[in-house]
Amino acid sequence: MAELDKAQSLDEGIVVRDLRLAYGDTLVQQELSFYVPRASIFVIMGVSGCGKSTLLRHMIDLEQSDQGDIRFDGQRLWTRDAAERAALQRRIGVLFQSTALWSSMNIGENVGLPMQLHTRLSAAEIRDQVAFKLALVGLAGQEKRMPSELSGGMQKRAGLARAIALDPDYLFLDEPSAGLDPITSQRLDALIMNLRDALQLSVVAVTHELPSIFTIADDSIYLDNESRRAIAHGNPRDLVRHAEHARVRAFLNRSSVASEVAAGAS
Repeated sequence: MAELDKAQSLDEGIVVRDLRLAYGDTLVQQELSFYVPRASIFVIMGVSGCGKSTLLRHMIDLEQSDQGDIRFDGQRLWTRDAAERAALQRRIGVLFQSTALWSSMNIGENVGLPMQLHTRLSAAEIRDQVAFKLALVGLAGQEKRMPSELSGGMQKRAGLARAIALDPDYLFLDEPSAGLDPITSQRLDALIMNLRDALQLSVVAVTHELPSIFTIADDSIYLDNESRRAIAHGNPRDLVRHAEHARVRAFLNRSSVASEVAAGAS
């Protein structure tokens, strides 16, 4: 809690404090408290049904809890001031698991849409920004292609380009590697880390893919579906061997990747 108090006093990073997630009388998670520093990658992990995506939806303001608090650089997410809340939402970029690209729009139109809706940029300026954002994710010159013409990995990259269209400070990723082959997943992991470094993004990723967890995470929490609490917090490379709870170690050791990481750390 000392780290949370320090972060809150400095008004920097994302601070989640005493958050409770529930649907009616059904408890999902409780007493969630953690801190995401600036320009870092924070992974939310756990087995299916533990509440990972529910937590993400609360952090991007799609759902609101009646208990707990979320702050971005000291600013409350759930403020009653509509203008302040909208301004904060524009500082948040999201890549959904399905990418949520508009199938009737080409890639350039998909990436440019947030700029049309939320900025006063001219059409020429939007075209320039679209070209720049697509170049950042390795899709230079692909503006005219339709989403259906892209591979799964290219669709993820296009979704990332749209997520950073408004130059957000915070980037949220919901199962970014889902449905990708291992090589494409590795390339996407590298892209995520490059974007963090180049744009100084605070990244929060929901994933259960061990290779991605061990590759991109600077810090993490493990949401337990039995106690309904976060029972581990730290770098997964440390938790794989030293987590207090057996369920966390079992989760992180369920593939040879974890064993290799543990062996390399010894």
